[in-house]
Formats: sequence, C-alpha cells, structure tokens
Amino acid sequence: MKKKLFTLLTITILIALANCKEKKEEVAVVSESIEGPGYKLTPVNIQNVKLTDEFWLPIIKRVQEKTVAYAIQKCEEEGRFDNFLIAGGKMNGPVKGVMPFDDSDVYKVIEGASNSLISAPNEPLEKLLDSLIGIVKTGQEADGYLTTWRTINPAKPPAEWVEVKEGKRWESLFMSHELYNAGHMYEAAVVHFKATGKRNFLDIALKNADLMVATFGDGEGKIPAVPGHQIIETGLIKLYEVTGKEAYLDLAKYFLDNRGNPDNHELFGAYSQDHIPVVDQEEVVGHAVRAVYMYAAMTDIAALKNDTAYHKAIDNLWNNMVEKKMYLTGGIGAKHEGEAFGENYELPNLTAYNETCASIGDVYWNHRMFNLTGDVKYFDVIERTLYNGLISGLSLSGTEFFYPNALESDGKYEFNQGAATRKSWFDCSCCPTNVVRFIPAMPGLIYSKSKNDVYVNLYASNEATIDLPDNSIDIIQKTSYPWNGNVEIKVKSTKGEGFNLKMRIPGWANNEVLPGGLYQYINNISNKVEVYIDGKKEVINSLDGYVTLSGKKVNGKNIELKFPMEVRMVETSDKVLENRGKIALEYGPIVYAVEEIDNQNNFDGIIMPSVNDFQVQMEQGLLGGVNTIKDGNFKAIPYYAWSNRGVGKMKVWIPKENE
Repeated sequence: MKKKLFTLLTITILIALANCKEKKEEVAVVSESIEGPGYKLTPVNIQNVKLTDEFWLPIIKRVQEKTVAYAIQKCEEEGRFDNFLIAGGKMNGPVKGVMPFDDSDVYKVIEGASNSLISAPNEPLEKLLDSLIGIVKTGQEADGYLTTWRTINPAKPPAEWVEVKEGKRWESLFMSHELYNAGHMYEAAVVHFKATGKRNFLDIALKNADLMVATFGDGEGKIPAVPGHQIIETGLIKLYEVTGKEAYLDLAKYFLDNRGNPDNHELFGAYSQDHIPVVDQEEVVGHAVRAVYMYAAMTDIAALKNDTAYHKAIDNLWNNMVEKKMYLTGGIGAKHEGEAFGENYELPNLTAYNETCASIGDVYWNHRMFNLTGDVKYFDVIERTLYNGLISGLSLSGTEFFYPNALESDGKYEFNQGAATRKSWFDCSCCPTNVVRFIPAMPGLIYSKSKNDVYVNLYASNEATIDLPDNSIDIIQKTSYPWNGNVEIKVKSTKGEGFNLKMRIPGWANNEVLPGGLYQYINNISNKVEVYIDGKKEVINSLDGYVTLSGKKVNGKNIELKFPMEVRMVETSDKVLENRGKIALEYGPIVYAVEEIDNQNNFDGIIMPSVNDFQVQMEQGLLGGVNTIKDGNFKAIPYYAWSNRGVGKMKVWIPKENE
C-alpha cells in the first residue's frame, strides 16, 4: 500500500522544524529596483493582471488545480521529499531516485505553486509550501550545501547516473548538477518570497549562495570552475536583484566569463556550450535547455552590466537559432542524441526532439531580449512557442506530458521516452515540473512598461492595473483570441494623458512567419489590420510592429483591434531537405496538424490540393473547444492538442499535390 502524502511522522517533523529557530545572518532585501544599467522595459507582474480568458485561464487553472497536486504526489511517491529528510538524518535509507537533479523537481513545484499564490492567494496552499520548505531545510548542511544525494552517500551516486564520480563535493560538475539544483532553488525562493513576503525559503537559498560565493572563483582557496548545466547564473542574478548583493551578480558573470576558458577548467565541450568563450559564440549548439538558460543569463549580464560584447553575442546566437534551427511550432533542439540542436537547417519531423523544457527556456530568453530592446520580433517567437510547441507538452487532462514534441508520428516510434503518446511521468521529470513552474506565470508576459509607455504584447481577456512613475493605467481586454482576431481594449488613466499605449501587431498578421525567412507564407493575408476608437476607424502607423496611440486619444475610449484571420499555407526554405514539397497550415497564431483519428480512411494519402477550399469551424465539443480546418480530403486540428485521443499517426507538414 502506497503511503499517503505526508505521513504523521513527516508532519510531526515539519511542526518541529517550523518551531525551530537558528541564529543566522540577516541579509537585507531590496524593495526597489537596482540602480544603474538595466532593462529598458519592465514586465507587469502577474499580481496586477487578472486573467479572465477562455483560452489561457482553463490551462492555468488545470495546472493550479490538478498538475501541481499531481506533481507533489509524484515527488512523494518517488522519494523526492524523503531524500531531504534522509539527508537531514530524520529518516534512514539510501538515496531514492535515479537522477542527481531530482531535488530540482521539488523546487520547481514550489515555484509554480508560488506563482499561483501571487495571482490567487490560497492559505492552505501557502501552508503546504511552508511544509515543503521545512522538508527542504532539513536536507541543508550546516555550511549551506544542499544536494541531497551527495549528503546521503557521497560514495554512491544515483544508480543510473554513471557520469557522476564517487567522492567529494564539486568533483563532477559536468554532470553532478550540484549547481543546477542550486539555480532552480534560487529562482523558486525568489518567487516564493515575492508571493508571500516570507523569508523561510529565501534564507535557505541565500545561505547556499553565500557558500557558492565562498567556494568558486579565482581567489586564494577557491575553485576555478563553471557548472555543467546552466541555470545557477540566472538564479544568482535573481538573488542579486532582491538583495543588492554584488557578489551574487559577480559570481554569475564569473561562471559565464569562464566558459570556454581552458585555463580555468577542463572544458566540457559544445554539449555544454563550453567549447569557446561565450562572447565568441555565434551558433547555437549542444544541449538546447542548457543553451537557452545560458543565453538568458547572458542577456541579464548585457542589461545589468551594459556589456556590449555580451549583447553582440546574444544577437548572433538568436539570429542563428531563429533563422536556421527553429521549428514552425517554436520548438528547438532537433536531436534526441544529446537533447541537442542539430546542424543549420537540420529539422527532422518524426525524430524532432523539441524538449518542452527548451521551449520554456526559450520563452524566458526571448522575454529578456524583448525587455532589453523593445523589439517586437521577440514576442513573435514567444507567441509562436506559447500557442504551439510549449503547451503541447501538457495533456488536456493536466496529468500527462510530452518530454520531446515531434512534428510527425507514425504511431509506433516511441519518441517520448518509451511511449508514442504522452506519459504520466518520467524518471527524468524535468519537463512536467517545468510546466508547473511556468504556466501559472504566463500572465506576466501580457504587458510590459517603460516610463511613459504601456506595451500590450499578447492578446488574452484580462483586467490589469499598470503603475507608471506618475500615472496609473487600468486596462480591460476582451477577446476570443486565438480563435478569432477581434480584440477590445478599454483604457482608463488617473491623469488621462502622459502615456502611450502600444499594441503589438503579430508577425503572422504582417505576413511574416518568423524573423529571418526560414519559413514563408505562400498566401499573403488579404486584409490589413484595422483599429477603431469608439467605432471610428483610425489611420495607423506601425513601422515598429506596434500600433501606438497617445493616452490623450484613448483614455476612457473603447479600442477595437481587428486582425484578419485566414488559413495560411506555410513553406520552408529549400535548405530544410525534409520539408521540400510540403505545406503546413496556420490560422492566426496556431499551427495545425492532421491526426489519424480524424482522417482514418486516408491519412497516408493526404495531400495539399493546388486549389484550396478551407473551411474553418469552431467545434466546442472537440479537444476542449477548438477551431478545425477542413479542405476536401482532410481535417486538421491545432498541433498543441494532438495525441489527446489515443495513440495514432500525425503530421504537421503535408505533401503538395503533384510533387
């Protein structure tokens, strides 16, 4: 019989831990933003965005109400929590699980639940998180070290992780994930602190970060090294942003500066983006998740240090990725081997990897790039990824997951870690817990702000309050996007003027699939974007990809955006050999796929006819309510919803007639 979540013994321990007080050095927390260089734009916190959307709200609620609890249950079943208690001497036994980064699953669940608390206060959930944090605290060593498998038995790494050496701390940084675990802990602790105002998790993270500062570097007695799997860098930077402690920022930059430096350590190679210095890297290579986490940290350094060399490098890397290595769904990482980017234009469909974690990391990176520059192109990538290659990683039930996200399936190839459909969990469960941490924070992508400008980046029904330095803007947004292109926005300002409202025109509405030309629309959209203020059509100028209207013009008015929605046919550059002679379909921001269950009699014979008669229909009873596309010999559904009705064939790219 499986033990229930949190036995009486565990609860007793937790109560004791909650009442235990230790002497610790208090670290001041900075309430305002750090002075000096920084990001051009600031995201509007999810606390100030109340989502009412018919598309995104059900997805977020599914994660909050089902996936969070499910992930906690799985972490309990597989011994994730027990490892902290064993490390702290409160339980006996060997390390449980097979991965050295199992601790990070606990941190990501805490982060996702904390994001939920920001948008929807929940006292029972907050108390549960206090309990989980109490368990985490149990596993921390006196000097701040926290990686449970090393503490439990340094001579016995997790059973299946042969790359990790037996022995002391820090001896196998290429694969030990000691610093990776820490990075996820820091990120989660900062979100929890912002959600609750409590320091219980933050203090654990700061104690560990202080150990890192004392351990790594070029000073006397320190270890010159870099992490194998990046993320500690962004975590340290988040700690710097809430404490103002420069040592955290400096260590993050140290880790980045010394990648590719053979005088610092034995290089890990291109798999870990450790083949040449980061400022010299121009091609995205290696493990895709490691890569985008690193690029996000490099963007932080470019912003916070005003570092032009870093800025040039991330521009080059971004261009290479989007122009030569990105899937139509926004997915990245072509190869199962090494979970890695392929060569330029290597974009297989059946064997595509497109790890869910990589899509999430890519959104984090692109969001930073946007806030650094204000360039609309980064949100074109974010939107494409969000609606397609990211949410495809979660089933409509909320309890099954894709680790890779293929663009084709023969119903037999077990691309998803031993399955040809979504699975309920994985030995390596980084993707499910990453979905848990990311999805509740999605409303934080909708708006950004500068001193005098409010940016509407994504379209989803919500009510938001956006505070500017000397103004406050209330926004009500109503839309059925992505199923149609009509958006209503009402703005009310305390001053009535002194600001600009900037509303993004999606790339697809400007006849651009992605920046750089890797993909092209065959049929350009026939109508232009239209804007109305109180029913009167407005002449618009959108050279920067935004419709910009002054506060004086829009305050108290009803604004209507009308994006023309038509079925679009997409083709790929001829340099992508596998997609030659094939067409993909889109409608608005949604990429479509044909699935065997809807085309049982002719799936293998489906072709894209030269003369099309596309019929778009909202089917409320199908897959949670979706627009479908029909055209003579086939029916297509949104790609993100495939494989929710059993195992079967699927493809995004359809052969053209007579080719």
